[in-house]
Amino acid sequence: MVEGAVLTDGAGGSGAARPVRPRVGHIEFLNCVPLYWGLARTGSLLDLDLTKDTPEKLSDQLVDGRLDIGPITCVEYLRHADELLVLPDIAVGSDGPVMSCVIVSKLPLRELDGKRVALGSTSRTSVRLARLLLEEREGVRAEYFSCPPDLDGMLAEADAAVLIGDPALKAGLQGAADRGCTVHDLGQMWKDWTGLPFVFAVWAARREFVERRPAAVAAVHRAFLASRDLSLAEADRVAEQAARWEDFDAELLERYFSEALDFALGERQLAGIAEFARRIAHDSGFAPDVTVRLLEPVAAAG
Repeated sequence: MVEGAVLTDGAGGSGAARPVRPRVGHIEFLNCVPLYWGLARTGSLLDLDLTKDTPEKLSDQLVDGRLDIGPITCVEYLRHADELLVLPDIAVGSDGPVMSCVIVSKLPLRELDGKRVALGSTSRTSVRLARLLLEEREGVRAEYFSCPPDLDGMLAEADAAVLIGDPALKAGLQGAADRGCTVHDLGQMWKDWTGLPFVFAVWAARREFVERRPAAVAAVHRAFLASRDLSLAEADRVAEQAARWEDFDAELLERYFSEALDFALGERQLAGIAEFARRIAHDSGFAPDVTVRLLEPVAAAG
C-alpha cells in the first residue's frame, strides 16, 4: 500500500483528525494503463483520490492546484517548472516510434506548405512537436486549426491531421490506409531528427504539497514505480485484460505497452526534454535553458 499517503490534517487527539488522500491525476488514454494497472494489485489505489481526464485538462488542474500530484505535458511543465518537482524515473515517452502520436497526411509532408492541418490532439506537447517537425524539419508553414479528434471530419476540412492517444492508434491500424493517407509517427520523426528519446509527459508534484507532505509524495512515487514495474513484467496479462474493452487486440497492445512506450526518465530522456525546450522556447513562454528539477531523495524521505 502507499505507506504514508493517507495522512491527517487535524491537530491530533481522539477523533479529531480527518484522513486526506493525495489528489492524483490519471490520463484516460491507453498509454497510461501500465502506470495505473498495478495500483489495484498492490492495494495502493485506495490511497489515492484519483481524477481521470485528458492530458491537457490534467495539466491545467495540476498547475492551478486542483491536483497535488499528476501527469503534466512536457510543454506545460516547462512553463511552470518553478512551481513543480518532477518525480524521478517515471514519464510517458518513446525512444523511436510511439504509435499513438501521429500526423495523418493526404500529401507528402513537404507539400503541406500553405495547406490546412487539423489539430485533434488533447495534448499541447504533441501539437507543438508536430508543428516543430513540420516547420523546422520539413520546412513547411501550414495553416493550423483545432477540432475534435475524428479522422473523417478532420480530413474533410484539411490535408493532414494530428492525432494522439487511442484515435491515433486506430488511424495507424487501418484508418489512414483506407483513406489513401500516410501515417507519420511523431516519436520516430523526432528520433530520426535528433537521435534522442521524446518525453510527452512527466509526473510532478506541486512544490507546496511536497513541503507540507513529503512522505505522501514519496509514497505515491513508490506506488507508481511499483505499478509500472509490475505491469511491464506482466505486459501480456495487462494487454489481454485491456483488449476486452478496447478496439485493439491483445498482441498489438502488448507491443504498444512494452516496446513503443518508454516510461523511464533518465539522462537520455532529460536530454530529450532539454533539446525540445531549446528548440521551442522562443515562442513558448519559458527560457531555453529551463532546468528540470527532480524530487530529491532527502525531501522524499521526509
